[in-house]
Amino acid sequence: MDFSFTDEQSMLRDTVASYLADTYGFDQRRNVVSKEPGWNPKVWQAFAEELGILGAPFPEDLGGLGGGPVENMIVMEEFGKALVVEPYLGTVVIGGGFLKHSGHPNAPELIGRIIAGEAVFAFAYAEPQGRYNLADLTTTAKKDGGGYVLNGHKAVVVGAPWATHLIVTARTGGGRRDAQGISAFIVEKSAAGVTTRDYPTVDESRASEVFLENVKVPAEALIGPEGHGLPLIEKVVDEALAATCAEACGVLRKLHEGTVEYTKQRKQFGVPISSFQVLQHRMVDMFIALEQSVSMTYMATIKVGDEAERAKAVAGAKVQIGKACRFVGQNAIQLHGGMGMTDEMAIGHYFKRATLIESAFGNTDHHLARYEFLSLGQAA
Repeated sequence: MDFSFTDEQSMLRDTVASYLADTYGFDQRRNVVSKEPGWNPKVWQAFAEELGILGAPFPEDLGGLGGGPVENMIVMEEFGKALVVEPYLGTVVIGGGFLKHSGHPNAPELIGRIIAGEAVFAFAYAEPQGRYNLADLTTTAKKDGGGYVLNGHKAVVVGAPWATHLIVTARTGGGRRDAQGISAFIVEKSAAGVTTRDYPTVDESRASEVFLENVKVPAEALIGPEGHGLPLIEKVVDEALAATCAEACGVLRKLHEGTVEYTKQRKQFGVPISSFQVLQHRMVDMFIALEQSVSMTYMATIKVGDEAERAKAVAGAKVQIGKACRFVGQNAIQLHGGMGMTDEMAIGHYFKRATLIESAFGNTDHHLARYEFLSLGQAA
């Protein structure tokens, strides 16, 4: 299978990498995330206006670059290398994914606002009792005249403090874990009845607890068919998983490179510790885990548009990514010693991001069980 990139895709990678190298260094990032609002709106506007990358996966007739999952992968991998906190995943991959795949009547207008950097989305799907089950919902949406009234609590909504819009999953029918009766809605964060409790996350991003109390939305807020939204939600989440795996590859590469560089400088018994064979073997194992992760991510990205193969490919990639994040991250910290977790060293910040990626949209055990079920069915 051909994994080579087109000239346009290589140019996209070079453009993003060059911009981040010039304007998103470790010290610059640390300064931004250490104070409110925790992100840099000027960088977001640069993504929109100077680089045009917020339109990377959208068709040209909507103002995008005509790309797709591969372009998302390229951007997210470079973002992983720089630990970018700006909400590309929530806005472009997830928010844009719902709009693209649903045929929503307002999709052209909203996608145009995403590309221009005006609309910022956050995905409010997780609930305190739900674990990783997308169908485990207690948030409800009841018909009220020509619209709906939403009530519920969404947990750890990443990027919500910066969002203008929320994608909210809710029950319009069925029982708590039923596959049927699930719908998705676009909710303006400023709508009456929406309240948030914002907080920083361990990887220095921002998230919110979102509370919906009698939030009234019009009929056009519904994304996709009422009560049959789970397949759309699963498709968009799988695309987000593939993009997250790509981000993880960038993080893992920096963890490995940073460790190799440090062991060349750190001396013990008068020689660099990189000369110790046992540590060389350890770093080779880290490199193998990285390269396996890259290969699995490429495969998942290619298969993300294949309805028959998508879920299994993404689940398999997430299992590999989860194992690699833990193995590479923990070994990077161990080989740096205690100073690896200090705030002044970048390696600890990459480790924190790798740790959260391992559990994003389902941890390793969850996706291993998912892969087993998709492979063996009820026999699993």
